[in-house]
Amino acid sequence: MMNDKDFAISVKGLTKRFGSFTAVDHITFDVTKGEIFGFLGANGAGKTTAMRMLCGLSKPTSGDGTVAGCDINRSPELIKRRIGYMSQKFSLYEELTVMENLRLFATVYGMKSEAISQETERIFTLLDMGDMRNTLVKDIPAGWKQKLALTVATIHNPEIVFLDEPTGGVDPITRRKFWEMIYRLSARGMTVFVTTHYLDEAEYCNRVSIMVDGRITALDTPERLKEKYNVTTMDEVFRIVAKGATRGD
Repeated sequence: MMNDKDFAISVKGLTKRFGSFTAVDHITFDVTKGEIFGFLGANGAGKTTAMRMLCGLSKPTSGDGTVAGCDINRSPELIKRRIGYMSQKFSLYEELTVMENLRLFATVYGMKSEAISQETERIFTLLDMGDMRNTLVKDIPAGWKQKLALTVATIHNPEIVFLDEPTGGVDPITRRKFWEMIYRLSARGMTVFVTTHYLDEAEYCNRVSIMVDGRITALDTPERLKEKYNVTTMDEVFRIVAKGATRGD
């Protein structure tokens, strides 16, 4: 039997209200350490608000839980130091070089100079980006930016990395390579919590939750969800589950 120490994330009754509007409505779920967990929902479903609470950026109205072993109500600052975060909208400083971005974020995450030097060299070798170290980020291709952004978010080897729409605006080949990086992180024991609008990417997750109007209305492996709803793709699952939504697209 699993206990709380086996979970990277464990929340019960997590709720966020803004006045009379309930953005997140008593959600309860667990994420196992090393799991790739897909967090799906149409715009307005509440997934971004939920993620902000999990990242220590927004205080819950009610409910409790832990992220990376830290209480979401009492230790939001400690959570921030134990996680990585990558946003589609902002992940890198485009007017800085690749090396400057790596060093900046490593410093922000509290890494020491020697560790930064070792880790940046390992990254350049792993990504085969050595010839780009002094190139401004704005001048490198979109696919490289995505890989670099994920690397920056995990340079301090966090227990959990939160990826918010990480593959938006890139081609299918780049998306596939990005997911290969995600699998490598998971193989190292890092937990990956990812939101995406690409329903085919839900197939790559160990488990998937679907939020509708602030509540989690489906949560299981992609295979079991497809079997439950008697369909062949996660896109069909999503359409069935979200059919009665009153918020979002």
